[in-house]
Amino acid sequence: MSQMSLFSAGAREPQLADLDGLLAGSDQVVRRGGEARVSVVVAGGWRVTALASELAALGLEPELEDGDPDERGPGSVAVRTPWLTELRPLADAWTRGAVKSPPAGWELDGPRLRWWCLADGRVAPAMYTLALGPHDHQAWAPVGAALAGAGVPGLLVGPRADGPAYRIVGQRRLNRLRELVGDPPAGADAAHWPAADYARGA
Repeated sequence: MSQMSLFSAGAREPQLADLDGLLAGSDQVVRRGGEARVSVVVAGGWRVTALASELAALGLEPELEDGDPDERGPGSVAVRTPWLTELRPLADAWTRGAVKSPPAGWELDGPRLRWWCLADGRVAPAMYTLALGPHDHQAWAPVGAALAGAGVPGLLVGPRADGPAYRIVGQRRLNRLRELVGDPPAGADAAHWPAADYARGA
């Protein structure tokens, strides 16, 4: 049996700070006074259930409402954290005005990557794709650097190539991604979760 990486999702207890893994993708963080909350719009189905379950594991009661159909299609759902003072430092670190970008030296590990996969990960033949915020141009390069630093460098593709997103290709990289994010949550669509055999187009 292989030894669990110190950076994998199962190597430590989940933390509120791990939610900034969502911000690597299409998610947003907003402020209100001394509080902040993180929100993401997903297509519905297993992602809503999984995100709500993971938030509950952090002791948070998720807020759910219908999403904008123009953003993720009919049936989309907005999943939000409560307003929390504990999330205000995350908001301050990731935003400058209306611009979202990770703080200097930000790193991705298994727990953060797991949140990103839950919200924005998908499988394509021989690759795994992690979607980016379409308007978060300033964040794309530093997020890519953090991916590479985690051992899963990706190829940045733009909106004309079904992006913006990072495509992770190759047996070693997909193995590393699966090691970091762990097993899919209960009820997840396995076709949207990292697995080593996707490198062979399975």
